[in-house]
Amino acid sequence: MLSDREKTRYARQISLQDFGIEGQEKLKGSKVLIVGLGGLGSIEGLYLAAAGAGTIGLIDGDRISLSNLQRQILYREAQEGMPKASTAKGNLMQLNSNCRFQTYDFFLNRNNAEEIIRNYDMVMDASDNFATRYLINDTCFKLRKAFVYCSISDMTAQICLFDFKLSDRSYRDLFPEDMHDKDSSVKNNAVIGVLPAIAGSICVNEAIKHITGMGNTLLNRLLTLDLSTNDFAVFDL
Repeated sequence: MLSDREKTRYARQISLQDFGIEGQEKLKGSKVLIVGLGGLGSIEGLYLAAAGAGTIGLIDGDRISLSNLQRQILYREAQEGMPKASTAKGNLMQLNSNCRFQTYDFFLNRNNAEEIIRNYDMVMDASDNFATRYLINDTCFKLRKAFVYCSISDMTAQICLFDFKLSDRSYRDLFPEDMHDKDSSVKNNAVIGVLPAIAGSICVNEAIKHITGMGNTLLNRLLTLDLSTNDFAVFDL
């Protein structure tokens, strides 16, 4: 149940058609894991917390560096060198103390993925390497969980929603494993600062729609966007 204070806080969302109190309660009851707390994960954490997601998992083994701050707006200059996951929790709690945060100051890997992901309803893939994307996909497939895939580079992004309770279509259908060296990171690390803000916001919107059952989602559909041309396109898998 929502408190009176929560009803006031989320009034603009509750007023949305097909959302209402029921949608906000579903969001409050949700458990969402963000894998990677860089540019994408920063935005996803901020907007999931602001929207009132009940439990938010934060996993990243990296520390905040000066070069992160151009796009990772969750962090501050004084926090340089601090671990991303626990720092993100502290910053997000200041935004919404009603949310519950679970932190993991280490990277997702084959030894811990199943144990961690099984505790969540949905995973936000904000990782930056192919091996982690395949790991998220395969673990979610095994556990029949939903996840939002997103990748960004330069001025372009790709976003897709998968839910293995509804379909067996997966990231492997989009990108077969032999297309990539599993252990390689994304080689082009150039990115315009606003790109993760735009892509990450779309990802959170997809998560909210999927959790609450409102609108049409990107389930098994790939959204591509290019900020250099303002071209947006959607393709069926």
